[in-house]
This record gives sequence, structure tokens and C-alpha cells, in this order.
Amino acid sequence: MFATGIECSYPTLEAGRWRMDQMAACGHYRHWRTDLRLVRDLGLRYLRYGPPLHLIHRGPGQYDWAFLDEVAAEMQRLDIVPIMDLCHFGLPDWLQNFQNPEVPHALADYARAFTRRYPWVRLYTPVNEMYVCAKLSALEGVWNEQTRDERAFVIAVRHLAKASVLMMQAIASERPDAVFVNSESGEFYQPCCPDPEIRRIAAFENERRFLPLDLLYGRPVHEDMRDYLLQHGMPAEEYAWFMQQDVRRRAILGVDYYEWNEKLIDSNGHAQALGELFGWYAIAGQYYQRYRRPMMHTETNRMDARDGPRWLWRQWHNVELIRQTGVPVVGFTWYSLTDQVDWDIALREPLGNVNPVGLFDLNRDPRPVGLAYQHLVGLFQADLAGVPSLEAALEAASEAVTKEAKRFHA
Repeated sequence: MFATGIECSYPTLEAGRWRMDQMAACGHYRHWRTDLRLVRDLGLRYLRYGPPLHLIHRGPGQYDWAFLDEVAAEMQRLDIVPIMDLCHFGLPDWLQNFQNPEVPHALADYARAFTRRYPWVRLYTPVNEMYVCAKLSALEGVWNEQTRDERAFVIAVRHLAKASVLMMQAIASERPDAVFVNSESGEFYQPCCPDPEIRRIAAFENERRFLPLDLLYGRPVHEDMRDYLLQHGMPAEEYAWFMQQDVRRRAILGVDYYEWNEKLIDSNGHAQALGELFGWYAIAGQYYQRYRRPMMHTETNRMDARDGPRWLWRQWHNVELIRQTGVPVVGFTWYSLTDQVDWDIALREPLGNVNPVGLFDLNRDPRPVGLAYQHLVGLFQADLAGVPSLEAALEAASEAVTKEAKRFHA
């Protein structure tokens, strides 16, 4: 599945007084017909698309589908296959933020209503990058609740993971053959030196990055993380509930990768951007070994537009390399279709900085990486022999999960 995406983040800032809506900032609400046509012009069919949750979900049982109805009809006309991204870093105003215990059930209701409205949609990302959303919202004070608190972080993780489980179950109840692409940021923490305390901090962060996915997939967490969850307010019965759920069978694990995903724990115990040290191949391999799901490279880009084509080929070579080891990678994504705005400052304030990361600029003119991606897609589609189908990859991974579960219980 060669894909791109429409950047659709919509977190709130300053206690909800304003919202950073990337679809507005990048012009998608005005140019959505052009954007969909550009997807097909590139030779792509798959599109990560995040409908504006904050504009659609107006209250309990209240939905405004007007904009999305038009977009969905045009997708069908153009034969675009959307991977519908239902919650992307923000919530409707009436739900406030991720500390709200009503969030999981409200989002499950939305997912069920969405599936009934668009029964032809098969691919879903229920909640995008749960770890990043919880971390930036509740631990680093950037978005939404804007706290810097370990307990708030655990609450956000619990609510995001529970929302994702309930959304997957709600969608599957309406469409049993739905496929879920659980996109998460591929993180890694490297200690700067062999100092025991620095190594301990890095080890802790390398376990904490997995927390939302562990809960989502019902994988027992490391004992340090179990203590951490209990210490910061997670009830034992809620943890047990997660361990009793199983939503993995029709799940693809998406691992996103950017140059800032790898971090160095410095001599003061602080995380600093490290740049590309090990790369997507090594880090995605860690996630695969933990969860044994079919994988997809669900996001990447480069802030330096001149270096975009080189970065694209580096990521693609990582995909080829990991596939040669037998890991079932079923998709690749350059994110996003167009340039973005203010992501160089993580959407902290509305400066209007255009980040030249797109396949097209905001005038909808192609960037060099857009032409390179079009070339890559053409090359690959000329040689599809031996590539497993999506269904075959899912079935093989499900068998692997069953064997792993039997081994674990033994």
C-alpha cells in the first residue's frame, strides 16, 4: 500500500481557547478536490485521511457529516482507498481533553456512527500516535490539557488506549472484515554513557514508549511499567480489562519515523534529539519483535526539501532490508501530500512557518520528493510478483500471535 496523507492535526492550546487545525492552515478545506486528484496523479490509491473530528462530532449522538460526505463521494469516484484516521491529536471542544473519562466511550460511539455512515470504508486508524499524543499533551505541556505531570500522562495513556480498543470493537461489530492500521511513533532512547543512572533512565523510557501499544494489544507490560502504572493511579481491574481484550487479529502495526525520533539521554538525564543513528529498520524491528504484527511505514518526511529525495530512498531501503529478513511490511507512506505549518515548533503557537515537507507545496506544485515518490511507485508496481496480499499477511501474523501466546502461557 503506497500511501500519502493529508496532515490533519487539530490539538488545542491555551486551555482550549484556540485550535491548531492543520487542514485549515494547509488549505485543504479550500483545495480538497485538487488534493484528492493529486493523490491519483502520483499513481497512488491509498490515502491516510483524518476527517475533522472537532467539526463532525458536535455532541453526544450529534454529527455534522456535510463536508465529509462530499469528500467521501469524490474518493469513491477517484477510486481512492482511505485509511480513515478518526482521532489525530485532539478532541471536540465538548470533550475538552484526554483527562476526561468520557473520551473512550464517546469516541467509540463516533467510530460506530462513522462506520454506519460510510460502510464502504474498510481501513481505519482509530487513534493516531497514542504515545506522542499523551506525552505532548500531559507530560510536556504542549497541547490539549497542557500539563507536566506523570499521573496525567498515565490517565491520558489509559484513555487513549481504551478508546482505541473500544473503537476497534465498535467498527468490527459493523464491519467484521475491517482492517486497523495502528500508527505509532517509532521511538528510541540511547544512553550517552555507561553511567548506571543514565542507562536506567534510557531503559525506563524505552519501556514507557510501548505503554499504549502494550495496553491496546493486551501484552503484559514490563514489571517496572506495571509498578509505574499502579503508582500513578491505574486501577488493577482496569489493567486486567486490557489484558483480557484481543483486537490484534486484523491489526497492522504502523511505525512512523522522523529524524527526531531517536533521542540521547545526556549526562544530566535529559532527552536530546540524536538524529538518525540506527534508522527505521532497527527501531521498527524492535516493535515487530514485541508485537508480531504485519507492519507499515506510516509516516516520514524531511524538513529540508532539498534533501527530501535522498531521505525517501533511505526510508525505502530500510523497508526493503527489513522485508528481506521476513518481516511482513505491507505499506509505505510519505507524510504528507502537501507542506505543513508550524510543525518545526510542534504546533506550540501559530507563527505560520511553512515546513517544506510535502510531496507538493502549498500552491499544489510538485516538490522534488513528489517526483521521486512517483518514480518509486512506478518502479515497484512494475514488479509485484511475490508480494503477499494484505489478507495473507494478516493471517500469517495472526498465526504467529497464537503461537507466541501459547509459548508465553507455557
